[in-house]
Amino acid sequence: MKKTIYLSLACSAMLFATETLEEISVAEKGTTQVVKNIGGEELKSADLADALHKNVPSISLIRRSGIANDVILRGQKRDNIHVTIDGTKVCGACVNRMDPPTSHVVTHSIDDVEVQEGPFDVTEFGALSGSVKIKTKKPTKEVSGEVSLNAGSFGYQKASGTISGGTDKMRVLFSASTEKGEQYKDGNGDNFAEQLQNYTASTTSPMDDTFNYSPNHANMDAFEKTMYMGKVFINPTDNQELRLSYTANRSDNILYPSSKMDALWDDSDIFNAEYTLSNLGNFSKKMDFQLYNSKVDHPMGTQYRMAGQSKYMIHHLSTDMTGLKVKNNVDILDNTLTYGIDTSKRNWDGEYTMTTVDGSAPVMSIGKSIADVDTKNVGVFVKNKKNLGKVDVEVGARYDDTSVDTQSLTEQDNSYNALSANILTSYHLNETTKYFAGLGKSSRVPDARELYNTSYNTKVMPKQTIVNGTPTLNQTTNYELDLGVEKAYDKGNVQLKTFYSKLKDYIYYNGSLPQNNFENIDAHIYGAELSSSYMPTDSLYLNAGLAYKKGAKDTQPTGQTNTNLAEITPFKLNASASYDYDAQGSVELAVIVANSWNTIDSDNGEQRLAGYGIFNFKTTRELDNGLIFTAGVDNLLNKTYTTTNTYKDLVLMTDGTDTMLINEPGRYLYLNAKYQF
Repeated sequence: MKKTIYLSLACSAMLFATETLEEISVAEKGTTQVVKNIGGEELKSADLADALHKNVPSISLIRRSGIANDVILRGQKRDNIHVTIDGTKVCGACVNRMDPPTSHVVTHSIDDVEVQEGPFDVTEFGALSGSVKIKTKKPTKEVSGEVSLNAGSFGYQKASGTISGGTDKMRVLFSASTEKGEQYKDGNGDNFAEQLQNYTASTTSPMDDTFNYSPNHANMDAFEKTMYMGKVFINPTDNQELRLSYTANRSDNILYPSSKMDALWDDSDIFNAEYTLSNLGNFSKKMDFQLYNSKVDHPMGTQYRMAGQSKYMIHHLSTDMTGLKVKNNVDILDNTLTYGIDTSKRNWDGEYTMTTVDGSAPVMSIGKSIADVDTKNVGVFVKNKKNLGKVDVEVGARYDDTSVDTQSLTEQDNSYNALSANILTSYHLNETTKYFAGLGKSSRVPDARELYNTSYNTKVMPKQTIVNGTPTLNQTTNYELDLGVEKAYDKGNVQLKTFYSKLKDYIYYNGSLPQNNFENIDAHIYGAELSSSYMPTDSLYLNAGLAYKKGAKDTQPTGQTNTNLAEITPFKLNASASYDYDAQGSVELAVIVANSWNTIDSDNGEQRLAGYGIFNFKTTRELDNGLIFTAGVDNLLNKTYTTTNTYKDLVLMTDGTDTMLINEPGRYLYLNAKYQF
C-alpha cells in the first residue's frame, strides 16, 4: 500500500515516496505546515486540538474537557488565530471558549490541516499570529468508503462511516459519526468530579464548594457527539465546478470541571457554496466565489452542580456568521496575481436566566451577557508571486473596514480600519538548501466578548452587574519578522526557523481589576523551531521537532508589575520512531516532552507547572480484505501531568489567586477496526 512520507521540514520538492502504511505526517514549507491523514490516524476522539498538539511542536493544547479543547499557536490563542473549515469562518458562541472553532469538525472527516504561522495570509480577515485551515474530505468519482469502530479506556466508544461516488458530472459524499466518553481519569486515578473535589477542598472560598458535581451527576458521562456531513460537487462543463456542502454537529452534556457551568448542548450548522470558473482568458486563470453561513447554539448551566440548591442558572449564547468571498487569479508577465474582496457579518447574542430545579417557577431573565452584537467587515486584498531565478518572492496587501454595533443602550459602537501587508522571499542556494525570510503586518479587531461581555452576581440583592468587557479597546496589530533555512539530505532533512513578533495594542486580560478587564498593552514574543526527519532504512522513519518561545509585556496592565506574558508555553519536543515490520504492518513509539513552566504571569493566575515526558505506542495491521486494525496506548507510564495553565480570562474555578488546573488523561488503551472499500 502506498504512502507519501512528508518530511517535517521539507518543501514540496523534497518529498519522496515509499512502501508503508498511512500515518499522520507533517509537510513544511517556510512558515506553513500541512498535517496529513488526521482522519486516518486520530482514532481516539473528535478532538482536533489534541491531534495538532501531538504533531505540531509550535501548537500547544488548552485542556478544558474530554473533548472540544483549544490551541495556542506561538504563544497566542482565541481570536488571534484565524480558523476556517473549507474556507468557512466558524465562530464559537461560548464566551468561555467551551466551543472553539476546531471543535466544530471531527477528525475522521478531515483531509488535511494547513497551519500558517505569522501574519502572512492577506486573504483572511484577522489572521494575526497565524491561521489554521481545515480541509475536509472531497467526494470521489469511484465508489469508495469506510466504516470504523473504536473503543478505548474511560468508556470511549465511536462509530463512523463515509461513502462517496459519482460520475464525471456529479460526485457526492456522505459522512457520519457518533461517539461518547466517560470522565477520563488522570494518572492519580481521579476523574473530573474528583479533581474538582480535590481543588475545592484546598481553597479558602466556601462558595466554590457549591460548584462540585452533585451526587446524582458525579459519575455522568463527559460528552456525547454526533456529526453529519454531506457534499455534492457538480461539473456542468470542463471549466466550471459547483461545490455544495452541509455539516451538522450535535454535542450534548459536555462537562467542564474547571468552569462553574457545563455545556447542555453545543450545536452547529455549517452551509457552504463554492463556484469556480477556470481558463476565462487573459484576465482570469481561475475565479472563485464562496458564500457560507455557520450557526452555533450553546447553552451552559449549573444544574449538574449546586447539590441541594433549589435554583440553577443557564447562560444561553448563539452566534451566526455569514461570509462572501470573490477571488480572481491571473498570470501577467510571469507573475501570478491574486486579488479579491472578502466580506462577512457575525452576530453574537447571549443571556443569563434562572429557573427552579423542579420547574415550579417560570424562567426568569437575569440580564444580557452580549447584547445582540453585529461585527461587519469588508476587506479587499491582493497578492503577487514572482520567480526571479533562484529567488521566489510573494507580496501581499489587504485593507479592512470593520464596524462593531451593539443593541445595548449603555455601551458604544466601534469602528476600525487597517492596512495589512507582507513580503515572503525564499532563496534556493542549490537543490538541497533554501533560505527564507518574511516580514509582515496584520491586525484584528476586538470581539464582542472583549468589548461588552457582562456577568452578574446574584449572591447579593439587588444583583450586581459586572462589565468584564472594555468598550474602548483598540484593535491589535502584529509586526513580525520570520527567518529560516531548510536543508535536505539523501535520507532526511532539517529546518530551523525563528520569529520576532511585536504586538501593538495587544488585547490582554487583567485579572486584578473588578471590571473592564480587557486592556490594550504593548508586548513582544520571539522564538525558534527546529525540526528534522531521517530515514536510515526503507522501513524505519525518525522524526523530531522542538519549539521554544519567550514573551514579555512592554507596557503594564493597570495595577500589575509582572513583565511575563501569559500563555507562553515552555520548551516542547515532539518525536517519533516508526518501523514497518512488513508491507502491511507497522509500530510506532512517540514521545512528547515539555520543560517545567516557570516563566509565568502570576498577576493573572498562572502557576508554576512541572515538566513532563509522555510515551505513546501504537501498532497497525492491514489485511488483504480491506480490514485495518490499530491498537495503542497513550501515556504508557500513566504519568500525572498538566499541559495547560488555566487562565482567569475564561472565568474559571478560582480561589482568588490560583485557577483550577485539569490534569491530562492517565494511561489510555484503544482498539480500532476499520473496513475500506
